[in-house]
Amino acid sequence: MTISYWLLILVLAIAAFTIRVLGLFAGDAIKSSRFNWVLDELPGLIVVSLVASSLAGQPLGTWVAAGVALAVAYFTNHVILTMFVGVAAFGLLLWLGV
Repeated sequence: MTISYWLLILVLAIAAFTIRVLGLFAGDAIKSSRFNWVLDELPGLIVVSLVASSLAGQPLGTWVAAGVALAVAYFTNHVILTMFVGVAAFGLLLWLGV
C-alpha cells in the first residue's frame, strides 16, 4: 500500500475517534442541561425513525401489518408477541394479495 492509503486510514481513524469523543462531551453537556429528557427518550425515537424510514415507499399491506403490530405492542407491551403477530399479519396479507 502506498503512503496515500495509510494517510487516508489515519485521517479516517482520527475522524472516527473525534466523533466519539465529541459525542461523549455532548452527552455530558446535555445531561447537565434542561434538555436531559432527550436522552431518556432517545432509544424510542431511534426505533421510531428506523421503522418510519423502512415503511416509506412500501405497499399498503406492509403498512397494515405495521399497524397491526403497533396495536399489539400498545395493548400487550410484549415484544415477542408483537413480532409474531406482525409477521403473521404480513404473511396473511401477502397471501391474500393485499
